[in-house]
Amino acid sequence: MTTTAAAPAILWFRDDLRLTDHAALLAAIDTGRPVLPVFVLDDTSPGPWALGGASRWWLHHSLTALRHSLGGLGAELTLRRGDSVAIIAEIAAQAAATDIFTGGSVDPWARRVDRAVAASISGKLHRMRTTTLFHPDSLRTKSGGAFSVYTPFADACLALGGPCVPSPAPATLRTAWAPRSDRLEDWGLLPAKADWASGLRDTWTPGETGAMERAEAFLSHGLAGYADARDRPAGDGTSMLSPHLHFGEISATQLWHMVHRRPPGESRKIFIRELLWREFCANVLWHNPGLPEAPLKPEFAKMLWRDDRPALIAWQKGQTGTPIVDAGMRQLWRTGWMHNRVRMIVASFLVKHLMLPWQHGEAWFWDTLVDADLANNAGNWQWVAGCGTDAAPFFRIFNPVLQGRKFDAGGDYVRHFVPELARMDTRYIHAPWEAPADVLANAGVILGDTYPNPIVDLAAGRARALAAYAQIRSVS
Repeated sequence: MTTTAAAPAILWFRDDLRLTDHAALLAAIDTGRPVLPVFVLDDTSPGPWALGGASRWWLHHSLTALRHSLGGLGAELTLRRGDSVAIIAEIAAQAAATDIFTGGSVDPWARRVDRAVAASISGKLHRMRTTTLFHPDSLRTKSGGAFSVYTPFADACLALGGPCVPSPAPATLRTAWAPRSDRLEDWGLLPAKADWASGLRDTWTPGETGAMERAEAFLSHGLAGYADARDRPAGDGTSMLSPHLHFGEISATQLWHMVHRRPPGESRKIFIRELLWREFCANVLWHNPGLPEAPLKPEFAKMLWRDDRPALIAWQKGQTGTPIVDAGMRQLWRTGWMHNRVRMIVASFLVKHLMLPWQHGEAWFWDTLVDADLANNAGNWQWVAGCGTDAAPFFRIFNPVLQGRKFDAGGDYVRHFVPELARMDTRYIHAPWEAPADVLANAGVILGDTYPNPIVDLAAGRARALAAYAQIRSVS
């Protein structure tokens, strides 16, 4: 326990596991007092949105990296697991701390926790913006309401002139007494039995250094051709920065300014617009805390979704018999990530061709994505399902065969993740059921044996979805 004279300022890390451009860290340093860094793993407060398996793997390695960075400044990271409110209040009392600095989250459960912490301590909780470009309440329509359409929201962001220049990491950090800390290894965040994380290890380097290295590599070699390459899943045309952004190993502000230091052009413009889509989803969740559970368009509560667990499992395992869908789902399982174009295809397939609730897909992505972000995940699933703000119309149904032929014309993406089809003639690789018997035989493909028959007829599935949509419209 510390004395009041030496009482530290508590720095409560959350979705901002970095030292650069960290407003809460700088504010804690500015008090002139020692800084006590803390991270709490809370599996209770988030309810159904406690971290999924892939995110837990990432968190283990990200905290390892953060602990190393803090150690370079002579600071320890206190790790505790349990109820955030009770733990932060306990540490504040032990440290006689009167000020707690933390990053403000748009997640509704995190906001509830903040209110409870503020009420349980004798000092003050300072919520700083560490995860978004702008504070959600700083962006309003001309009538003073919240934005529900992306384009005017993005234009409003651009009209602000961009976020402030990011601040550097501190060169030193004054520290003092540290309370008892858990051992990260005891949290069991890594796979205990079957090593499903080998693909994750081969793909990712969590942590602030890994985030910066990936950002620099993309900006140097990928940004110039991004406008076209981003839609080609077989290539390396996207930044793959989403998990680093979600865990706050690099801030959106840092990335914004790094991109703007590159030559202007269509690719730079598109990339900035995609950063603003992330911002839009965060803004929508801030103003609509029920976003992860319920459709924002109330008529969709009447949708007659199907209950078909075998179809859901086939989708989850990449065994639907529709190659581009299966490739995407297998990429997700292997790497904890999926190409954005393919995310739209597999989501449309689940919700529309299979007529299964979008919440099933949202839950699966939450558990298997390393970039599982509450606002983005919910916002994007509602967008595909046609039931969110600024959503794609429900009658916009991706044809996975046409999408595959357009964006994976050579079939390389499918061949990589669905090796059963590696020898398939390119003309039929996105629709092997159309292939003549001799083509299938030459490719070593036996439909229904080495590769599944389609679990849904695409034309029939489309017609069924449109009929269901017409029904909810007729009763609205």
